[in-house]
Amino acid sequence: MHSKQDKKPTLIWFQGLTCNGNTHSFFNLHNLENLLNKFEILYHPSLESTKNIDEITACIFTCDIFIFEGTYDPLMKRNDVLVSEILNYYAKDANYIIAAGTCASFGGMFKASAPERNSGLIFNEADHEGPIIKYKHKVINISGCPIHPEWLGYTLNMVLSKKELEVDKLHRPIELFSNLSHHGCTRNEYFEWKVDSDNFGEKEGCLYYKQGCRAPMTHASCNKILWNEVSSKTRVGTPCFGCTEADFPRQSLYSTKTNMSIPQDMPIGVPKRSYLTLAGIAKTFSIKRLEGKLIDYKKTH
Repeated sequence: MHSKQDKKPTLIWFQGLTCNGNTHSFFNLHNLENLLNKFEILYHPSLESTKNIDEITACIFTCDIFIFEGTYDPLMKRNDVLVSEILNYYAKDANYIIAAGTCASFGGMFKASAPERNSGLIFNEADHEGPIIKYKHKVINISGCPIHPEWLGYTLNMVLSKKELEVDKLHRPIELFSNLSHHGCTRNEYFEWKVDSDNFGEKEGCLYYKQGCRAPMTHASCNKILWNEVSSKTRVGTPCFGCTEADFPRQSLYSTKTNMSIPQDMPIGVPKRSYLTLAGIAKTFSIKRLEGKLIDYKKTH
């Protein structure tokens, strides 16, 4: 006979304006099935669930964990019910509300087209309050475009273990977002010695000076907790877009804004004058090891 303590926590995964990218990314989680079996999934748009969308929008159930994917639009309805009403109904009794991805956290891509309307669950760039601001103490933002599957997996496991999740001022778990994307980047030596990468996809050079890389200004652990346990954007020669930050997306993602050849945005915590002094000194050095190709394919073929 099962005790009350053995009851699985109930989970609802609901969507606003979304491309489904966070759902698809989460499905790449290592041991996904094992994690999902620990919950009673009342509703997920792509998974076998115990309830259907009609029952969920009727707002006759409660859940322990409510996950929201996508941007919040105040005009949006599901089954003729305003999403704001659905959000507030489930937020009232849920123990945890998880914003899955940057759209749910800060408005993301959809916010870019209509910032006066579209927003995250508790943050709105246009100085309006998000739809469930009164429940902000329950909200955990797992930003990213798309969400990193291991970050959401970590968060759900912490919830299962009934361990406290400390969050930063943007309600992101500090354990996951205290690092910068820059930390653990395999190109850091190139960054230190100001050796640029001229093209995407190259193994050599830093992407910060010319290619728009935001890793030194982005709170994320992409280079410490690798995607699919294998790689990251900067490892394959693509700049970090800063997709975990509240101001994402920005214009000109593939170029670095400069003033007289100096990057306009400085690495977090580094005074501009100090940075320029260090950069000037580093530029005077010529390090042959960093100037050539890591693999000379002409010699190997």
